[in-house]
Amino acid sequence: MTVVALLSVAPVIEGSMAEEVAEAVAALDDFDVSYETNPMGTVIEADDVDTLLDAVGAAHRAVDGDRISTFLKIDDKRTVDTTADRKVEAVEEHLGREAKGDR
Repeated sequence: MTVVALLSVAPVIEGSMAEEVAEAVAALDDFDVSYETNPMGTVIEADDVDTLLDAVGAAHRAVDGDRISTFLKIDDKRTVDTTADRKVEAVEEHLGREAKGDR
């Protein structure tokens, strides 16, 4: 089973959050998860929900500040083993093209 999640952890501050977001992302390296960071968050894959939640907890705790905002969306598809890449591929099959547009 693969659990896929979208995680966003950030301090509530003015200005750049990049340094603290980097701390959250770096915390994921201590866990058996794969991840990819994009402009709006980090997509994480784990073999089970417990591993995922442990990693998310560490990412949340890694951010320093008086107030931390964490958003987590989990897709725990229990009957089919899938990956984040496969989910995108399925959308692209229906689109008939890459799921990306240029402005």
